[in-house]
Amino acid sequence: MISVNDFKNGLTITVDGELWRVVEFQHVKPGKGSAFVRSKLKNLRNGAVQEKTFRAGEKVEQAQIDRKKMQYLYADGNNYVFMDTDTYEQLELPGESLTEELKYLKENMVVSVIMYGSETLGVELPNTVDLTVAETEPGIKGDTASGGSKPATMETGVVVQVPFFVNEGDVLTINTTDGTYISRA
Repeated sequence: MISVNDFKNGLTITVDGELWRVVEFQHVKPGKGSAFVRSKLKNLRNGAVQEKTFRAGEKVEQAQIDRKKMQYLYADGNNYVFMDTDTYEQLELPGESLTEELKYLKENMVVSVIMYGSETLGVELPNTVDLTVAETEPGIKGDTASGGSKPATMETGVVVQVPFFVNEGDVLTINTTDGTYISRA
């Protein structure tokens, strides 16, 4: 059990039999009445985000989440196969549970698979990933004063806004949390 006063972003809790991750929280002390904690929670099973208010000092159950390092092997129809790097066991995950992650997932990439007991909740990508530019418009010489950007389609199919000097075949470092260009790899 953990007090709601000890909430941190990313903490995983169990409320009403469901698994939730704390997205953000705020301690509120009104002039009149008792203090409370306003929180935004994300359901780890279905991805729904809900705002919930707890009385200050209220206790909730902390969920024990395991992260296993696994390597992405290949796509098998609509399923995606991962291998535990320690035991070499293979795990198949359905494509519906990996909608956002598929944009950055490359074969042989090592990711963290999030597990609660024997239930697999999802995949956690590294903060950055190196991807090759598959398609982009050629840069126009001298068009750098504006400091603008152009769309580039990466090898995984995700479209990222990149500077004008980037060409097809370049390897770029992309932020996986918001899908932005960071630098050339």
